[in-house]
Parts: sequence; C-alpha cells; structure tokens
Amino acid sequence: MIQTLFGSVEPEPSLLERLKAGVEKTRAGLASRIEETLTGRKVIDAELLEELEYTLISADIGVRTSTEILDRIRQRVDRRLVHDASELRSLIGEQLLEILQGAERPLPRVSDPPAVVMVVGVNGSGKTTTIGKLAQRYRGEGHSVLLCAADTFRAAAIEQLEVWGQRAGCEVIRQKPGADPSAVLFDALQAAKARRVDYVIVDTAGRLQTKSNLMAELEKMRRTAGRVIDGAPHEVLLVLDGTTGQNGLEQARRFTETSGVTGLVLTKLDGTAKGGVVVAIMRELNLPIRYVGVGEKAEDLLPFEPESFIRSIFEA
Repeated sequence: MIQTLFGSVEPEPSLLERLKAGVEKTRAGLASRIEETLTGRKVIDAELLEELEYTLISADIGVRTSTEILDRIRQRVDRRLVHDASELRSLIGEQLLEILQGAERPLPRVSDPPAVVMVVGVNGSGKTTTIGKLAQRYRGEGHSVLLCAADTFRAAAIEQLEVWGQRAGCEVIRQKPGADPSAVLFDALQAAKARRVDYVIVDTAGRLQTKSNLMAELEKMRRTAGRVIDGAPHEVLLVLDGTTGQNGLEQARRFTETSGVTGLVLTKLDGTAKGGVVVAIMRELNLPIRYVGVGEKAEDLLPFEPESFIRSIFEA
C-alpha cells in the first residue's frame, strides 16, 4: 500500500516497470557492473571484494556506506556463510534494501484537513515542478488542493506555479513579488481552512543552504503554519536533484538542521547513473525518500518504495 497523509491508497499499476525504466542508467552503473565483476569468478578473495566496493562507491552509494556493506560481507565470508562469488550480487541487494527500510518513517496522519506540505530546496532542483506534479497526484487521489506561492523573490516562480495550478485545477494563493512569504502562507492557510481544502502545498524560494537569513525565513514560515493550523507543516519535503550525487547529501544535511525536513524528493533520477545516492542519503541522514522523479510527465513522480527500488535495479 502507498501511504498518504490521509491514509493508504492502492499501489499504482506497473509501478515497478516505470521505476525500472527510470533507473536504467543506475542499473547499468551498479547491477550490471557488479555482474561484470562477478562473471567467471568463483573464489571470493580480497581483490574481488575491493572491486565490488569500488563499484558501489562509483554508483554514489558513498564511501562510508559502501565500506559498511563490504565489511558485513567480509564477516560472512570469514564465517564461511558465503561459499561462492555468485551469491554476492543478491547479498549486496539485501544489504542495500536493509539500509533503505531502516530509514523509512510513516507519514503523520491528518484527520482534520488541511494537510500542509512545505516544499524546500535549492534553485534548479526541480522544486516548483515537483509541487505541480504533487498537486496532480493528490488530485488524482480525489483530494482538493490549494497552492501557496510563497516564493515571492522570483516573479517567474509565481507564474510557473500558476501554470501548474491551471493544469491540476488548483487555486493559487499569491501576492505581489517581494511580499513577505509568511504573510502569503498565512493567507493561504486561512483560505484553506475556510474552504475545507484537503491539501495546501507551499512553494518556497529556492535558496542555498549556506544563506543563513533565507534559512531563518523558512523557520519563520514553519512557526506561522503552526500558529494557524495545529501540527503544521505536517510534511517538509526537501527536493534534491539526483544528478548532483554526493553534493545533494550536504544540501540535505544543512536543510535538515534548519528547516525540519521530514522527507525527501529525489528528482531527475532518470538522468543519472549515480542513483545510489538514494542509499547514501537515507543511510547518512536517516530520512525517508517520499518520491522519486523519473521523467518530465506528471505521472513520472513516483512514490518511493525500498523493495521496488532495489528490484528495479537488480531484476532483469
């Protein structure tokens, strides 16, 4: 079952097939390379394990996580629990799945709408596009959605959000460029309460995690949301560009420290061979990935499920 802020919905048809197509480059960079390394090898020796560790690091799983995985495998080899090199492929997949499942967190349940989802991230990560796709997804599940244009620094961001609002059939609450983002958020939440809207999705200004004044503004917005609606924001989603690899990990660290991130959205996963950063981020930050973007269409924003992700990489 796919979890939402209002409960569970049925899994989407062909989700695994769509995910497989979206992570084709990562599968080639990880599973295929593991297969090549193991082909014709029977004996598990130090050289083979070092090659496998390098393959994991190359897929952006990260030095720390890759080392941990291979250390566990070495322990099994030393205890003679692994007898043939051919077993290592599935063993690596099991270790990766264990890490992903360990970082899963259930969504908070919202019994009295609106559910408030704040979306944060750096410029160029695909933040506003992700909001549009989320709006269409929630609408497809039968929910009403209101969009909050709290990115008031960039006039084009408001216009872009309004285009997505028209596509999804959602109203957009906005003010003039340069307005106080917290004031826009206040208006949006009041409107949502009055109209009994199910979801409010809040667009925020793209910002570098090093800009302390902008990060402080996010904290102000969180406080504003909590004063208007008890428990809000219910989700703070950090949008990361999957093609940035390990750089995304540092972004996530800083945003988590200052803006209370509760979940991640990894975009542009179809454009990189380093989708292993999914594992590194979840292992290092112990944060769940809620969605992954595997294409340009609205339906290409897929709910993230650890088992389906590992199967999409390791299954033919």
